Amino acid sequence: MELTPLYRCVAALDVHQAKLTVCVLREEEDGELKVELREFGGFKRDRREMARWVGSFAPESVVMESTGIYWKSPYAALEQEGLRALVVNARHVKQVPGRKTDLADAQWLAILARSGLLRGGFVPPENFRRLRLIARQMQKLTGILAGEKNRLHKVLTDGGIRLGVVVSDIHGKSGRAMVKALVAGDSADALLVHADRRLKASEEELLDALDGDLSEEHRLVLGQLLTHIDYVDGQITELRLALLAGLAPQQGLLEALQSIPGLDETGAAMLLVEIGDDMQAFGSPEKLASWAGLCPGNHESAGKRKSGQPRKGNPYVRRILCEAAHAASRTRCALADKLKGLLVRWGGENARSSPWLIIYKDRLRADRSRRLLPGCRRQLRGDKRGAQRATLDEDAQ
Repeated sequence: MELTPLYRCVAALDVHQAKLTVCVLREEEDGELKVELREFGGFKRDRREMARWVGSFAPESVVMESTGIYWKSPYAALEQEGLRALVVNARHVKQVPGRKTDLADAQWLAILARSGLLRGGFVPPENFRRLRLIARQMQKLTGILAGEKNRLHKVLTDGGIRLGVVVSDIHGKSGRAMVKALVAGDSADALLVHADRRLKASEEELLDALDGDLSEEHRLVLGQLLTHIDYVDGQITELRLALLAGLAPQQGLLEALQSIPGLDETGAAMLLVEIGDDMQAFGSPEKLASWAGLCPGNHESAGKRKSGQPRKGNPYVRRILCEAAHAASRTRCALADKLKGLLVRWGGENARSSPWLIIYKDRLRADRSRRLLPGCRRQLRGDKRGAQRATLDEDAQ
């Protein structure tokens, strides 16, 4: 079967860390097909030269594989030349085994692009791509901060301190003050001064919990952990302020997203830079859920449905939505009741996050048309097998 060409001129890039292999397929006036192959380096001047060379052919379509993070710099160079490239999934363009070279990969990409067989992935606008760096660094530092707090708790336990038994959060105001006093070597009576009167534990229980065998090595490690926790916490705060400042033009949209149960200002900002503000790029909430990896996969053969394991998707979106779902499940909003019904049928994180995608798109549509009302209602319906129905009423919150 021959592939029917849809474009007269296409360009394809095989991207690596230190090398760019470019193939241009162009059809002459007499119908002859010309193949132009060229290799470039991976530095900035090479990327600019590559973009100018590709732009000289005025291609109708430019494609490249989404190779790790290496595609981002060539994509930006092409964007500066007015060329919008399609970033395609490498699994969709696998070459025949035994015939794989960089030149062959680029030529194969060009052949598929010329026939219109490639579908580009979602690439947000440039301002959101820049803010993504901040949002994703925040998530990384938040994980580091949680790890350091757990390590602090483990070192205290190793030293015989059982503060976590009588204090719900050892990183709260009272818990942090008592840990610092322990590191400083204060007496038991001095430790009790830092205990808030709202603590349910009695003074005797606090003294028993703080009675341990901390060595100098314990105090050294605890002091470094406290310093590192404060440092990482300050970095997260700095990144958060920078992220909100960059999204100042979308302030109205951020306020609308915060009306979703479980999403605060930071969560709304991180979700916005990951998914963007144009839902036409996805088409429907179902496709958005599939892109984020929050819906079951399809694997059916011989009439039997096999593993429905979700795709990898976007781990950052999944983490944000799951955190928001966990927070909202502990509120009295109507969406929490919908979640309980979905947990029976779906279970796990898929049930906790998929309804949030539907509401997210609905809020974006309402904000764009300037039809946000205080009593915004949306009915979430289950499938034909009798799923529960829930009505989201913001006035009832």
